[in-house]
Amino acid sequence: MRGVTNIRDDHWTAPVAGASLDAAVRVPGSKSITNRAYVLAALASAPTRVRHPLDSRDTRLMLAALASLGALSEETIDGFLVHPLGTIGGRGDETTVTLGNAGTVARFTPALATLGDASVQFDGDEAIRRRPIGPLLAALRKLGARIDDGGRGAPPFTVHGTGGLRGGRVDLDSSASSQFLSALLLAGPAFEQGVTVRLVGGAPPSEPHIAMTLDMLRRFGATVERSGTEFRVEPAKLSCPEYVVEPDLSTAAPFVAAAVVGGGTVRVHGWPKQTTQPGDWLRGLVAELGAKAELDDDGLVVTGGGAFPGIDLDLHEVGELTPVIAAMLCFAESPSSITGVAHLRGHETDRLTALATELSGLGAGVYELEDGLEITPAPMHGGVFRTYEDHRLVMAAAVLGLRVPGVLVENPETVGKTFPKFVETWSDAVS
Repeated sequence: MRGVTNIRDDHWTAPVAGASLDAAVRVPGSKSITNRAYVLAALASAPTRVRHPLDSRDTRLMLAALASLGALSEETIDGFLVHPLGTIGGRGDETTVTLGNAGTVARFTPALATLGDASVQFDGDEAIRRRPIGPLLAALRKLGARIDDGGRGAPPFTVHGTGGLRGGRVDLDSSASSQFLSALLLAGPAFEQGVTVRLVGGAPPSEPHIAMTLDMLRRFGATVERSGTEFRVEPAKLSCPEYVVEPDLSTAAPFVAAAVVGGGTVRVHGWPKQTTQPGDWLRGLVAELGAKAELDDDGLVVTGGGAFPGIDLDLHEVGELTPVIAAMLCFAESPSSITGVAHLRGHETDRLTALATELSGLGAGVYELEDGLEITPAPMHGGVFRTYEDHRLVMAAAVLGLRVPGVLVENPETVGKTFPKFVETWSDAVS
């Protein structure tokens, strides 16, 4: 495949776009949906066949974590058959969950550990120890969990299973991550009293991910109610014999951007006509930038001309798209701004600082705001683009390379977190 041979010494030379793009791509399953489906399958009363899931480091970590907690899985021709949680030894036994740098694993599985009798130690990469989780651990304690974290509010920590969790009402500050709220709601059907969560503090980022959690709970048979900032999940026996995972629309973002930046047409196969994924917001952005995004029975077709205006964007609800959008806006015809994404400082890396540093380092005028970025287009040049072990920064660098020769992407393998074959797929699409 094109693109594989231009990796040298852990650096990948991002390919420059051809004269006019004409490409069709398939992106893997949604990480957000995959890991939620695995958690709900572990809580179900019978096995669930999860079809077309993402197969990546993060999702393998989730399956391994669930296996450590007693929910075994077996690979099938098009996914995994996930079995319900079993018993993890007797009271006082110990087991370990390896988190890597997977936020969904770190936040979604501690509540499940309360349901067994073992003491479960959670730890992972150095980066996960810097990612916020304290408010979630505090909420679990209020619901009856026994958790030792040495006062850090971060990994490593130990959850002492007591054979179940009382549940009930709890206040939660989910302003740093919507995953805190999703973690409690996903586990809520297994709590004795269910769970009622009242949000305090600032609004959680990424409302679409909250909607995704509620939708998936209902599809597994849970009763879910929402009234403003209060959420209620009733105790329930869950069941979903088969769950089909949608393509990951956030992972599709660089391919959508390619048509806008490079000019030409890119088709993303399998783009759903209705979805809760935040990446679907891209269709509206494409239109605002003067390009076309059209859905048909086979997916989304994006057509651009390579020239587009600057724009001011509040990305609070779709923050994970920020790296690719920031890279794209470096080629706009006028300045742009991105706001509402202060929470990105607590992701795989401080994404705002990383983007400002790396985009400016290649010539763009990118400056940090408290909650975003100001972007002033300027002539850009090749050089090393550091990725800080962040998969979305690899994708941002690829977008830069469409129009800037010599962009050397550091550690491209880190994109395996969500798209292990990204380099090959990208190179075939744009070269």
